[in-house]
Amino acid sequence: MPYKVKLLNNIAKAATDLLPKELYEVGEQVQSPDAIIVRSADMHAYERNPELVAIARAGAGVNNIPLEECAKDGVVVFNTPGANANAVKELVICALLLCGRDVLGGITWARNLAGCCEDVEPTVEKGKKNFVGGEIAGKTLGVVGLGAIGVKVANAAVSLGMKVKGYDPMLSPAAKSTLCSEVTVVGSIDELWGCCDYITLHLPLNDHTRHMVGAQQLSAMKPGAVLLNLARGGLVDEAPLLAALDSGSLRGYVTDFPNEKVISNPKVLPIPHLGASTPESEENCALMAAQQLRDYLEQGVIRNSVNYPAFDLPKTAPCRLCILHENDGADLGGMVRVLLEDCGIVDTHRNERGGVAYTVVDLEHRPIDQAIESLRELQGVLRLRCL
Repeated sequence: MPYKVKLLNNIAKAATDLLPKELYEVGEQVQSPDAIIVRSADMHAYERNPELVAIARAGAGVNNIPLEECAKDGVVVFNTPGANANAVKELVICALLLCGRDVLGGITWARNLAGCCEDVEPTVEKGKKNFVGGEIAGKTLGVVGLGAIGVKVANAAVSLGMKVKGYDPMLSPAAKSTLCSEVTVVGSIDELWGCCDYITLHLPLNDHTRHMVGAQQLSAMKPGAVLLNLARGGLVDEAPLLAALDSGSLRGYVTDFPNEKVISNPKVLPIPHLGASTPESEENCALMAAQQLRDYLEQGVIRNSVNYPAFDLPKTAPCRLCILHENDGADLGGMVRVLLEDCGIVDTHRNERGGVAYTVVDLEHRPIDQAIESLRELQGVLRLRCL
């Protein structure tokens, strides 16, 4: 039987081509899927079928997926960190330039001269003074979050002559190794607010980061600073944000997530969620999502999961048992050894993440159905697959 993969959004063809037709049934109309590839569709109200074992988000943010519920049901959720990093970086740099000078205001004014002004050229030369702005070179940029996107933004800003300070309490060795040496990494986010001309956010949205920029942070920002949020709308508390814009203490706000509260404010630059909207980014995300699904479905490999621990060893033995279970301290390994002693255990691995764990058992022979069902019925076992 082929694996069934349902597409909840328009997914790049290059990704679906990665799933061979002899092994996969792929499409928007697939029923009872084993896996789902999703971009922005809201899955919180989605009725998950019992056969569903994996969801791949073609993008970085996963606030459209109920992660804890999926974990409890033994559904591994993946994302694609870094696949859209260049697209978002380019839009952030574009936003910085647009904030430095009133380019959009000047363009709108110039277009409106058509048909109502006989002497366009002298009028343009006379009126251009109304749209004068400053250069970003020499200004200080604060980057909150130094993941795949934040590092690219910081490095690009340095190359444009900006002074860059970054903050990330979870800065990974890999990210640090690619960060330009001219970027100053600070130990506290409070070191950024008062000294930066621009602050750009590059964080996931969760219970810890929701409204992380509120009245206290906005009041601490340098007078006339600009805040950029191309990460997630919920990171900023919009009531004190609008108050800061109205008072003039905050010069501008760029958001890739406009809503009815902010869209009409003249000091807000509302971008219609274009951060990753490039053909290159969409294809990169989709390819990465499809490959991660394939690795998990066929080999039990987990890369870039947001609700289960990683496991990166390919399947080399004739049979592999993949067990998702509660991380409750129970001796699952002991039960595995008892029930599978006649199957030739080659190797056993157990990785943990919070309240869940992943145990992988490589075997010389496939267990009998009774042994598999006995393991599946053990207390705390959330999902068991035999590959």
